[in-house]
Amino acid sequence: MSKNDNQHETKPSFVFEKKNYFLMLIGLALMALGYILMIGGKSNDPNVFNEAIFNTQRITIAPLLILAGIVVEIVAILYKPKAANDE
Repeated sequence: MSKNDNQHETKPSFVFEKKNYFLMLIGLALMALGYILMIGGKSNDPNVFNEAIFNTQRITIAPLLILAGIVVEIVAILYKPKAANDE
């Protein structure tokens, strides 16, 4: 037996594939958009209440976008692309 028979040369591989990183970027973008949509609603005068803080954008849409981003991140981590060669 030669030395090469016992040792297999393995190519170093990354934990995630290109598609995983792409999904992670989409998830981060969704979360960032959700946080950006939450910005605002303050009043210039502290003695005056501003109703804009309770609009649909800040109460419903932004949290749903953040939650969707978290779900996409979980999917990106758990997603395993099909290997071309399963040998």
